[in-house]
Amino acid sequence: MNDQSISAIIDRIEAAVGRRPRSLTRLTGGCIADVYRASFPDGADLVAKAAGPEGTLDIEAFMLGLLADRSRLPVPAVIHASPDLLIMEHVEGRSSFDDASERHAAELLADLHEVHGPSFGLERDTLIGSLPQRNTVCSSWVGFFRDHRLTAMADAAASTGGIGPGTRRRIGTLAARLTDLIDEPACPSLLHGDVWTGNVLANSGRIAAFLDPAVYYGHSEIELAFITLFSTFGRPFFERYSQLRPIRPGFFESRRHVYNLYPLLVHARLFGGHYGEQVSDTLDRIGF
Repeated sequence: MNDQSISAIIDRIEAAVGRRPRSLTRLTGGCIADVYRASFPDGADLVAKAAGPEGTLDIEAFMLGLLADRSRLPVPAVIHASPDLLIMEHVEGRSSFDDASERHAAELLADLHEVHGPSFGLERDTLIGSLPQRNTVCSSWVGFFRDHRLTAMADAAASTGGIGPGTRRRIGTLAARLTDLIDEPACPSLLHGDVWTGNVLANSGRIAAFLDPAVYYGHSEIELAFITLFSTFGRPFFERYSQLRPIRPGFFESRRHVYNLYPLLVHARLFGGHYGEQVSDTLDRIGF
């Protein structure tokens, strides 16, 4: 990014918070916006995400605010939010986890999943990464996952060639038998929705913050499945989580593969390539 662009972002930050950063440092991540560490003359730092005029950063701010209001999950405080500019507190940490931080993550997510809602979905649609995430309120988890996660994202991936027609038909066959594969939880749980390694920061054996959520109320197993798909956490996490919220038999053997079709379809829609093959391989594993 050229100096003029950096200067323009500094101007936007100053207009939003009333202080002018002395420098911006580009940070990793940010699939829907450029991310910067904004350093101020007094030594304070903030994080700024900058997008174009068609940005959706206000939706990310809404989701962070929802988690802050409804749960004890640590998330960055939102300082300013508009579609093209999100400014948050800067949280020190790294996306690298020892056994202690994994156990702490388990405690935090088990606590989050004890926050219950009246139905599955959410009062508004949100995002997962850069993609729309439909959260139509539903009384059935199986129906919600089938209609607003599995088949909705399969249609999106098929429309861009991320999966082929044959794979789309196989997902349709699975969707018609979904009641045989997953079950209804006792209550809808509040979910972060996108717990991959880059969306979690740890510091000195503790989780400092969860970032970039894709929130809604659903079955806690889909959150756990996502964690297994991308190896966000390992054995220390699952041992501690199961002590706090027992994981029903069959999750690791079968149900997690059904749930992981959703994030795989998200990636097939965004990136194509081998993610479409992973969707097909997962269908093979499930028997469809």
